[in-house]
Amino acid sequence: MKDKLLGFGQQLGKAILLPVAILPVAGLLLGISAALSGEAVIETYPILDNTILQAILEIMNAAGSGVFDALPLIFAVGIATGLSKGDKGAAALASVVGYFVLIITVNALLSVTGNLATGDVDPRTLGQGSQFGVMTLQMGVFGGILTGIITGMVHNRFYKIKLPEFLAFFGGSRFVPIMNTFVFLIVGTVMYFVWPLIGNAIANFGELAAGLGTLGAFLYGLLLRTLYLFGLHHVFYLPFWTTAVGGTAEVGGQVYEGFQTIFLAQLSDPETTKFFGNIALFNSGRYFHFMFGMVAVVFAMYKTIPKGSKRKATAGFLLSIGLTSFITGVTEPISFALLFASPILFITEAILFAFSFVVASLANITIGSTFSAGFVEFLLFGVFQGNDKTNFIWVLILGIPIAILYYFVFKALILKLNAKTPGRDDEEITEEEKQLSANYEGGQSAAIIEGLGGLGNITDIDNCATRLRVSVNKADKINTDILKQTGAMNTVVRGKNIQVIYGPKVNNIRTEIDEYIESINK
Repeated sequence: MKDKLLGFGQQLGKAILLPVAILPVAGLLLGISAALSGEAVIETYPILDNTILQAILEIMNAAGSGVFDALPLIFAVGIATGLSKGDKGAAALASVVGYFVLIITVNALLSVTGNLATGDVDPRTLGQGSQFGVMTLQMGVFGGILTGIITGMVHNRFYKIKLPEFLAFFGGSRFVPIMNTFVFLIVGTVMYFVWPLIGNAIANFGELAAGLGTLGAFLYGLLLRTLYLFGLHHVFYLPFWTTAVGGTAEVGGQVYEGFQTIFLAQLSDPETTKFFGNIALFNSGRYFHFMFGMVAVVFAMYKTIPKGSKRKATAGFLLSIGLTSFITGVTEPISFALLFASPILFITEAILFAFSFVVASLANITIGSTFSAGFVEFLLFGVFQGNDKTNFIWVLILGIPIAILYYFVFKALILKLNAKTPGRDDEEITEEEKQLSANYEGGQSAAIIEGLGGLGNITDIDNCATRLRVSVNKADKINTDILKQTGAMNTVVRGKNIQVIYGPKVNNIRTEIDEYIESINK
């Protein structure tokens, strides 16, 4: 069981990297455009009120927000594809079917029970939101991850199913989307009853945190970070942003509620000499985390990769996600990499995120934000507003020691846990291995399957740049002599995980094996 859970965790971690790789560019487009195109920002900085510039920013925003709006579905497809053992295209289609059945089932139940948000009601206050034009419970990325995992399990269970002859057309991989329809009718029904309970508990916790001062800031940050990754944060933060839970203040003779609403009002008020105090409790800590902490986490990931080709190959990806966090405050690629490498790493991130809120509260840093809290908004709402209003100088003074803390904590944890963060795979693929030329001739798929103990012994087949990666039921059935005859340079056996080294030709070998297995299953 332990081996199965470990294998599943590694599979899931690898699968999640596919949708995560999309986020840095989308984050830059969305973060920069959102920071420079808001109504309050344009009013404060008239130089931005340029038709051509705003048109460009609008297009950038549409592209970036389009990706983020579709993130649940992207995760569903990416995870289902990564977890499926064969016929991955069918698994991807089944995940799309499953996700839409999930949100539409929830929508139908909300409608028939009279709980669907209508009229002028802000759906976020009811824990609802629009997904692809369907008003449903705001399950965010969690809904996509859940869909991907369940679809992967359904696909692997049924994609080889054989039906009676008169139903044979619907057998095999065609059966998976059909089965997924019924599965997600059940999942949607369960989530309809379970999700609001979670939302109510979150909202009640938020009201408790609101009156606890600096301790409340820590609790707010801890829960916000934990929930953000799974799309549950709307229920939690919205009362702080827009209602009296986040504070009340008079600006320009008018009373405003919620620290975000107050901040936007003060932004264009010439009489404001200091931004609202609750911004220090519930917002400014994000600048420490996004601009300094998460960049240090990325550097820790980089330094824990053994020197060599993997460090070089992974550097570009790590640089992109680090810059995205620093410039725009979009950190999902980093957080997901931590979560699926080891939940302990993500828990540590959430705790340090909450610690950043405590530091901002104690230093009385009142830098607001609109979209996120990266360098662009730090300039707009911190530096350009003046230190008297914001105390922004303390972000620069305290940011360096905070970054050092993050770096050493995460470097130590990654090494201690042997966490598989990007670039830290099970083995080091050397330059020499990449140059290997396997003595492989086409048409040997049957021999490779035999060398792996037969088709019944294989539970999963994958590959990296040079190695065929196989999970098996019984390692003692592996015949390394047969594998060597097919051109394999070496076979590495680690429990039930087998790695057969063929060199760069492995991609073609893997394709032939997939085609061979598909042909004998027809």
